[in-house]
Amino acid sequence: MPKIEVMVERCKGCERCNDACPQKIVKMPPKLNAKGYNYAVLADPPRCLGCRMCAIACPDSAIEVFVEGTQYEFFAY
Repeated sequence: MPKIEVMVERCKGCERCNDACPQKIVKMPPKLNAKGYNYAVLADPPRCLGCRMCAIACPDSAIEVFVEGTQYEFFAY
C-alpha cells in the first residue's frame, strides 16, 4: 500500500494536492502548523493509488510518496 508523508511545517495549505489527487482523498483539516497554515493530510489511506500527483502538484515539495517495490519517475531529466 502506498504511503504519503506530508512535511507539516513546509505545507502552506494551497490545496493544489487536493485538486491533483484523482481519488480526492487529500484533505485540509482545521489544524494549523507553526506558521499558521492548514496542512494536508491523507483522509483515506487505503484508497491511495500511489500516483504521486499530489507530490508533483505541491509547489513547496512538502509531500513524499512511498510505494513498495515501485519507483515512479514522471520527469527523468
